[in-house]
Amino acid sequence: MTPLRDAILSVTAKLITDQGWQAVTMSRLAGELGVSRQTVYNEVGAKPQLAEAVVLAELDRFLAVVTAAFDEHPGDVLTAINAAVRGVLEFAQDNALLHAVVSATHGANTELLPLLTTHTDGLLDAAKAVVSRSLQNYELPLEQPQLDIAVDLVVRHVLSHVMQPSGSPADTAAAVTWAAAKMLA
Repeated sequence: MTPLRDAILSVTAKLITDQGWQAVTMSRLAGELGVSRQTVYNEVGAKPQLAEAVVLAELDRFLAVVTAAFDEHPGDVLTAINAAVRGVLEFAQDNALLHAVVSATHGANTELLPLLTTHTDGLLDAAKAVVSRSLQNYELPLEQPQLDIAVDLVVRHVLSHVMQPSGSPADTAAAVTWAAAKMLA
């Protein structure tokens, strides 16, 4: 990612958090960054592409939590899963951008929420790829097709709790770890 793209995404995230998606315009971004509007378009595309880029950049921050949890527990897959789920859910609790998007407190007219709820292909694929890659470091008793199913179930379940928590991060992580233990048995 280029420094300019990073800056555009950072300013966009701040605007979304403070004022909502409707406050984000290419002209405003250009003014905030001291570049031309065309430069913003050249770097991120039109507003729908900007929405996707912001969501994917935030996803990278969540996935870094997952990767770190697996890296910290190389000898125990269930401890790694628990740490990853708990870390993601704790990160989600305090994530102002996620809360701004999910609650749509600054106006419901947003291109962002569908990227987290109904048009999640890129998000799911990226999350499943990171989890699958992390699990390659463990000896697991599943063939690849069954492991893919287990990863899909866990990722979708955790995403649902990111969007709409129903318990504490610790309790949810314990439940996911229990289910993972059953799938990996």
